[in-house]
Amino acid sequence: MYVATVLDLFSRKIVGWAMGRNIDRHLVIDAITMAKLRRQPKHEVLFHSDQGSQYGSDDCLSFLKENNMLPSMSRRGNCHDNAVAESFFATFKKRVTRRKIYATRAEAKTEIFNFIEMFYNPIKRHSSNGGLSPAKFEEAYFQKLESV
Repeated sequence: MYVATVLDLFSRKIVGWAMGRNIDRHLVIDAITMAKLRRQPKHEVLFHSDQGSQYGSDDCLSFLKENNMLPSMSRRGNCHDNAVAESFFATFKKRVTRRKIYATRAEAKTEIFNFIEMFYNPIKRHSSNGGLSPAKFEEAYFQKLESV
């Protein structure tokens, strides 16, 4: 089982994700599609990734271009360029998959869904967000905008 995510750097919220048997362009495009549908960006969006072949595929790059997204890639072999995503996956591995063997794919999918949608986005606090979860950080930000 592979998981692809789209993480909003502003709030650290996972805005798109997909699970599948293969780590390929389809998995990535599915995650990006979810992010696009959830966020519905009105302006060009920067999409940063590592240099995995699935991100550099013609299909993925065409999809980004067609959807007003500008691709950006980390330097080869430099995990610090993608540190926020690396941090998410370190937490994910520690809390979800470490030393676990799932009886079924459905069981794994349920746990991954619960981690992202029921814990990480609404509850997991981040120092970069002043100790707020991604959802609470965004909520506070937009309330502040409305009151100005």
